[in-house]
Amino acid sequence: MKSLFLFFSAILLAGCSAKYSTNNIQERTEPLLKDSPVAISQPTDGVYETHTYSGSGKATADAVKAAFLRYSDNVTVFADCDDLACLKSRHTLSRGYYVVPQILHWEDRATEWSGIPDKIEVKITVYNSESNSRVASTIINGKSKWATFGGDHPQDLLPEPVSAFISSLY
Repeated sequence: MKSLFLFFSAILLAGCSAKYSTNNIQERTEPLLKDSPVAISQPTDGVYETHTYSGSGKATADAVKAAFLRYSDNVTVFADCDDLACLKSRHTLSRGYYVVPQILHWEDRATEWSGIPDKIEVKITVYNSESNSRVASTIINGKSKWATFGGDHPQDLLPEPVSAFISSLY
């Protein structure tokens, strides 16, 4: 009986934690300099099938900004840009970094009753504004825990893996 209880407890606890993975497209080529300006584009809102998740682009940019604020006081999100070309033409930096997050997958599910987890896939690319070279790029995947009790959303999957990626750049 005791082993049966332990078995079910282990299954329940495994379902109570979100899962993350990262796929580095390009490893860091140089360490980022603390207190350098950071310009972040705001990605287009995520879409799953025919549903557009309004505000998901802002939530993603805000999560990236929060992670960079640990290393620089000069971090700005530009809602009028969603790519590198726009950042370079409208918000020129003489030094610092351009950051381009892209939502590749955004899926908000009623996990508490369906058992289907929320899922995200976000690509983050960092460029050096002086050399115009790509410093690092990764794809972050996240999947919500099974036992959400009704309060989780895809944006809740962003802070932990985004912070881990950004901290690895310094």
